[in-house]
Amino acid sequence: MSTDTIGARIKYWRLRRGGMTQTVLAGLAGVTQPYISQVEAGRKTIERRATLIGIAAALQVTVADLLDQPGDPTDPIKAGAADAVPAIWSALIEIEEGERRAPTWTAEQLGAEIARNADLRDQANHAAMARALPALLLAAAGHDDGGRALAQVGYQASACLRHLGYRHLARVAAKVALAAAESSGHTAWIGAARFATVQSLPIEAAGVAGRVAGRALADLQNAAAAPDVRQMLGQLHLSAAFASAVDGRADDASGHLAEAAREAATLGDPVDGAGFNQACFGPTNVKLWEMSIAAELGEHGRVAEVAREVQPGPLRAVIRHQSYWLDLGRALAHSGRSDREALTAFMRAERAAPMTFTLNPLAHDAVVAMVRRARDRSMSDDLRILARRVGADVQA
Repeated sequence: MSTDTIGARIKYWRLRRGGMTQTVLAGLAGVTQPYISQVEAGRKTIERRATLIGIAAALQVTVADLLDQPGDPTDPIKAGAADAVPAIWSALIEIEEGERRAPTWTAEQLGAEIARNADLRDQANHAAMARALPALLLAAAGHDDGGRALAQVGYQASACLRHLGYRHLARVAAKVALAAAESSGHTAWIGAARFATVQSLPIEAAGVAGRVAGRALADLQNAAAAPDVRQMLGQLHLSAAFASAVDGRADDASGHLAEAAREAATLGDPVDGAGFNQACFGPTNVKLWEMSIAAELGEHGRVAEVAREVQPGPLRAVIRHQSYWLDLGRALAHSGRSDREALTAFMRAERAAPMTFTLNPLAHDAVVAMVRRARDRSMSDDLRILARRVGADVQA
C-alpha cells in the first residue's frame, strides 16, 4: 500500500489495527465516517491539528507517524499516560501514609471500575489505565472490604507503571498491593502482589528478583491447594525462571520452568483465557515464557522451535500475544538471514500492543539491526515505518 499522503498513512494504520473500520475510527476520533473516507481518498485535507491528534490517538500512533516526519514530539498516547503518572504517584503516597478518604463510590461502582480497568489491561491500553488509576486507587483504599479491592487495583497500577517504564513506581504500587493483600488474608492475592514485586525490579537486580521470588514460593507452597493459589505459584516459578536466566543460572531457570510446567499440566489453560487476576497461567503461557527465557539465554533456535509448538490464541491478554511475536521476531532477526519473516513477526507484535512495542528497547535494537542491514540493499516501506515507530534513524 502506498503511504505517500497523510490519508494513505491513516488508512495504512487503520488496517493495521485489526482491520478497524472507518466508522469505528471516526467515532474514536470525533469526526464523521464520510470525512475519514474523503481524507483517505485524498479528496480532503486535515486542516486542524486537533483533528490530527485525535486520529493519531485513535490509531495508537504518533502524529509523526501520520505526517511521516521523524522527530515530531507530539505523541498523544504516550503523553496522555505520562500526564497521569504524577497523580498516580500522589495517590500511592497518600495510601502509604495511611490516609483514607471517605468513600464516594458504592461497592457496585467500584467493582465496575475495577473490571473496566481489568479489560483495559487485557487490551494493553496502559494510557487509559493510567488516566483511571489515581481515582481508582483512592476509591479502593477507602473501601471497607478488608483490602481485597486495593490489592487488585494496586496490582493493576504496578503492571501499568511497569509497562510505561516507571519501574520504581511500579514497585511502590506492588508494595501497596502486598500490604492490602496481607491485610485481607487472601493467599492468591498475596501471591499476585509478590509476583508484581518481582516483575517491578530492574533487570540489574535479577539476582535479587530471583531470591524474592524464591521466598514468595516458599511462603505459598503450603497453601497451594486452591486453583487460584496454584496459578500464582506457577507464575512465581516463571518469574523466578526468567530472573535466573538473566542472572546466568541456566540450571535454576530450567528447574523453575519445569515446576511451572508441572503445575500448568494439571490446571490446563484457563477456560476464559485469563484465569485468576488475568495471569493467563497454563500450558500456553508456560511455553511463551519458555520462549522468552530461551531468548534471554541466547538459544535462538530453541525460540523458533517452541514457537512451532504453541500459539498464543487461547490467551486473552494481548501482551502475551505480543511476547510471542516479539521473541520470535528477535530469534529470526538474530541470524540476519530471515529479516523478511522477522519483520512480519515484529509487525504482528506491534499490532498486538502498539504503545508497549514502541517503548520496548529490545524491539528497538532488533529493528535498528535490521535497518542497518537493509541499508546495503532496498529498505521496505514496512521496515521504514516500523523503524520510525521505535525511534530508529532511517535517514543515514
